Amino acid sequence: MKLSVITVCLNSRATIAEAIASVHRQTHPDIEHIVIDGKSTDGTLDAIAPYRSRIAGLVSESDEGLYFAMNKGIALATGDYIGFLNADDIYVDDRVLSRVAGALDQGRVDSAYGDLVYVDAVDTSRVLRYWKSRPYRNGLVEAGWVPAHPTFFVRAAILKDIGGFDTRYRYQSDFEIMIRLFIDRRISSAYVPEVLVRMRTGGHTNRSLRNIIRGNLEAYSAARRHGIARSPFWILSKLYYRAVTFFLRPKSGHRNSTGGYR
Repeated sequence: MKLSVITVCLNSRATIAEAIASVHRQTHPDIEHIVIDGKSTDGTLDAIAPYRSRIAGLVSESDEGLYFAMNKGIALATGDYIGFLNADDIYVDDRVLSRVAGALDQGRVDSAYGDLVYVDAVDTSRVLRYWKSRPYRNGLVEAGWVPAHPTFFVRAAILKDIGGFDTRYRYQSDFEIMIRLFIDRRISSAYVPEVLVRMRTGGHTNRSLRNIIRGNLEAYSAARRHGIARSPFWILSKLYYRAVTFFLRPKSGHRNSTGGYR
């Protein structure tokens, strides 16, 4: 089973090497890593250079934003399943993709996902939030729940068939695409009940209060467009799933980013 991992970046010199290294140390035998850079000016390409020989595809050119870049990666991907690891994110150990592939193969499903922790931007061992997922059941996405995007792998043929991300949404295209996948396409899924990714805080959607507000308004717009939200109060159910992440912490025994335990 071939897994394609797409990493998009723009002026990410401080973190991109750690993200790439976490992909390249994976033990799964068939991984295609694609990096889409938005024509960085801070030396990001210099940080990528030592890893170039193991990157299947590298594009560096101006684009119109995050989801445009992700769609470029989808177009280049040749794997059976596609996932995304952002430039600020890290796989927690070297067997993450082996466990994801095992879940996909064992269940013969269209997708798989797991848990995620938000960590301090500098001290990635410091957990700030815990995005604990759950096995999918009908009605979850309608209520505002989605799996943690950096842990999510989906069958490439399905992702390409639906046209990738809808770039009309600048902040919540990843939420909108889950509507199309889980509700419109009714994809099957497997849940890997452990932390798979460490995500640094301060990302695209959560960088400021303004972006958070814009993101939730976009999510509501997408939900209305797909007929799963009848009033603005729908946003409260989406915020509920987000709020829970501030109060949970992984149980002892979860692997940390070096492959040991905390």
